[in-house]
Amino acid sequence: MNQIEPGVQYNYVYDEDEYMIQEEEWDRDLLLDPAWEKQQRKTFTAWCNSHLRKAGTQIENIEEDFRNGLKLMLLLEVISGERLPKPDRGKMRFHKIANVNKALDYIASKGVKLVSIGAEEIVDGNVKMTLGMIWTIILRFAIQDISVEETSAKEGLLLWCQRKTAPYRNVNIQNFHTSWKDGLGLCALIHRHRPDLIDYSKLNKDDPIGNINLAMEIAEKHLDIPKMLDAEGVDIVNTPKPDERAIMTYVSCFYHAFAGAEQAETAANRICKVLAVNQENERLMEEYERLASELLEWIRRTIPWLENRTPEKTMQAMQKKLEDFRDYRRKHKPPKVQEKCQLEINFNTLQTKLRISNRPAFMPSEGKMVSDIAGAWQRLEQAEKGYEEWLLNEIRRLERLEHLAEKFRQKASTHETWAYGKEQILLQKDYESASLTEVRALLRKHEAFESDLAAHQDRVEQIAAIAQELNELDYHDAVNVNDRCQKICDQWDRLGTLTQKRREALERTEKLLETIDQLHLEFAKRAAPFNNWMEGAMEDLQDMFIVHSIEEIQSLITAHEQFKATLPEADGERQSILAIQNEVEKVIQSYSIRVSSSNPYSTVTMDELRNKWDKVKQLVPVRDQSLQEELARQHANERLRRQFAAQANAIGPWIQNKMEVGGALLESGIPTELPTAHACRGSVCTTTTTTTDPTLLSVEVARSSIQITGALEDQMNQLKQCEHSIINYKSNIDKLEGDHQLIQEALVFDNKHTSYTMEHIRVGWELLLTTIARTINEVETQILTRDAKGITQEQMNEFRASFNHFDRRKNGLMDHEDFRACLISMGYDLGEAEFARIMTLVDPNGQGTVTFQSFIDFMTRETADTDTAEQVIASFRILASDKPYILAEELRRELPPDQAQYCIKRMPPYSGPGSVPGALDYTAFSSALYGESDL
Repeated sequence: MNQIEPGVQYNYVYDEDEYMIQEEEWDRDLLLDPAWEKQQRKTFTAWCNSHLRKAGTQIENIEEDFRNGLKLMLLLEVISGERLPKPDRGKMRFHKIANVNKALDYIASKGVKLVSIGAEEIVDGNVKMTLGMIWTIILRFAIQDISVEETSAKEGLLLWCQRKTAPYRNVNIQNFHTSWKDGLGLCALIHRHRPDLIDYSKLNKDDPIGNINLAMEIAEKHLDIPKMLDAEGVDIVNTPKPDERAIMTYVSCFYHAFAGAEQAETAANRICKVLAVNQENERLMEEYERLASELLEWIRRTIPWLENRTPEKTMQAMQKKLEDFRDYRRKHKPPKVQEKCQLEINFNTLQTKLRISNRPAFMPSEGKMVSDIAGAWQRLEQAEKGYEEWLLNEIRRLERLEHLAEKFRQKASTHETWAYGKEQILLQKDYESASLTEVRALLRKHEAFESDLAAHQDRVEQIAAIAQELNELDYHDAVNVNDRCQKICDQWDRLGTLTQKRREALERTEKLLETIDQLHLEFAKRAAPFNNWMEGAMEDLQDMFIVHSIEEIQSLITAHEQFKATLPEADGERQSILAIQNEVEKVIQSYSIRVSSSNPYSTVTMDELRNKWDKVKQLVPVRDQSLQEELARQHANERLRRQFAAQANAIGPWIQNKMEVGGALLESGIPTELPTAHACRGSVCTTTTTTTDPTLLSVEVARSSIQITGALEDQMNQLKQCEHSIINYKSNIDKLEGDHQLIQEALVFDNKHTSYTMEHIRVGWELLLTTIARTINEVETQILTRDAKGITQEQMNEFRASFNHFDRRKNGLMDHEDFRACLISMGYDLGEAEFARIMTLVDPNGQGTVTFQSFIDFMTRETADTDTAEQVIASFRILASDKPYILAEELRRELPPDQAQYCIKRMPPYSGPGSVPGALDYTAFSSALYGESDL
């Protein structure tokens, strides 16, 4: 099984010096651990017997049975397949030394340098020397010739193991000692090559002895690999570092056992490749025969169709043939062109493949050669060219007839469309009930029709000429053409007669209607202005009026009295207009004219004039009553204005006084001068006021709170007293709100008796309350900051003094340059990067200013002892034993249960170098706690 085949070439280049350096290191390891001697004795004995049994013998004691050199020479002959010199058969010591020297000389002849191993030591039964010699033989004949991807010997065997076991779970082969302790590596090698012998999914990593024994039993029973390790697996499991030589010797047996199977697989693959080439060639031949037959059959069916020259009688039929030919050119022929091209490509490809694979050239069936197909294709194209020329000539011949017929149809349709309904129009007597204007319009319209009729004379003559030509050319549908032409000519004669009769009737009617036209025109000239006057009067009488004072309503009452004085004169004009319309109706009745009495020059009717005049007379007393009611309402509104003004003029100054009394303690949002403009235009008064911007108020109060001196608790007491006095004044504001509601319900929008509005009072009151509350909150925040950070009152006063000193504008805010100067004065050594970092803390929104609260927060942060993200990360690294990640088990072991669970829930998975399942990223978690990153 392990015999080296003559003639086999290996890629491994043997480096004698490197090999001996490794061997000397192994010898030193062996001397340091006597336990390995027992393992090697057992493994090497089993390995030797696996070869000696082929010669019908074996050894029991490795240091005794090789002493005479006979079995040693026999072992070398079995594993090498070569004959050694004839051994000495004597039993004397020098005979034994001679035999051992022959074996050692043979080993040396294979390029192996034996260091410190002599025949005398072997004959004397030196165990270490004997084991070293056997290990040298194993290396040379069982391991050295292993070659995997440019690596050989030990490295090649290790790489082979790694490649074969890579897909298996819980297997990680890195060496020839500890990587094999759980037995899964041996089971994986067996399953990889013989999955029928072992069910890897049922193996348990926690049962190493069972795994090793299972692998050795299967290897001995099915792979002819003897057990070379302890039967209970103790040589591997119970040893901290199993003997590397023993493991390598045993694993090399697996390599050689499976090497034959891989060679058989290679041979099978070679045969399959040859057969696949043959099968592919045969498939291409069959495919060529099939495609050639189908293409030739299609050409045979198509040529007769192209040679058919039977003409059609109509253009539609010939167009159908042309469409069929175009379908043939677009849809049917292109695929066949592709098939022909593909057929030639397949033929050439097949011949090339046959020539490359040393097969005879392919000879198609008779009549299916490429030249035969080319000839048939040429005949097809000749027939196709002639068919196309014939189709075009036939289409040109029928096209002339079809053109004349289409021209006749177009002209006839145009004429019929124009003439449609013309007879009915000429027979109408619409002029009998038309007005003069309508009759004149009908007469002009009739004159235009006469011109149009004369213009169509030429078209009728063309229609008759085309019909005559179609008859001469024997057009297939000449009967229908003649019938249609006759109908057009008959209709044309009727239209001429009716046209003349209609002109005479229109001219008679025009003269009858001119008589009453002048009366209509006179009515229109006088009725329109009078109608407009009445409409304007009704609009004025119904117009909604909005007044804001007694003076305005008195003005409207005076204007109404002036309007009532003009009514008698208007009634006289109305009577004159009605008399004109009565004259018109009298003329119509006298001459029995069938025309409407409506006036074409005016939309105003007699009924409209009567109704509007009656409406004007009804609206006059209604207007009188509305004006008197409004006068009473304006008197009531004046009383409400005076009542509101009396209270507002008291509350407004009180709020202003509160602002002044507060002084430095509280600068409220009520403006020192609420009204800035007061003007009256006519009867309407308007008041324009200005209020302080709430943002400016907040800045002023913040500045005032900074300027307050003394303990923070004293400041808080002063602010609370001020707030209490303001809240007690709320009842006066509520009473003013009630009066304001009455004014709004009465729709009173101005008040000349006061410069204060309810909105100004509300704004001042609300800003007063919110600003004092905000200031109290800021003082409370400073107290909390002082107590939480352990800042003394002296430090707080020092911070306030520094802030006030560098607040040049005295508005409670420092700009960036003032803040830099303040920090420098307090001993900070600032570079640009450090100052930029500080500004992100005190001005995170980039507003360009630093508030007193931000200043205090920064100073307390700089002076207080606080944890940082780096300190927390360092603490986690200690718990994780310097790993870049931490496991859930470590967190539960080191932290209280609730805090450990908190970390496990929020800590993201770790995916960096050295990651393992369940690894958690404590660096990202710690940074997120301090807002330096997002989880």
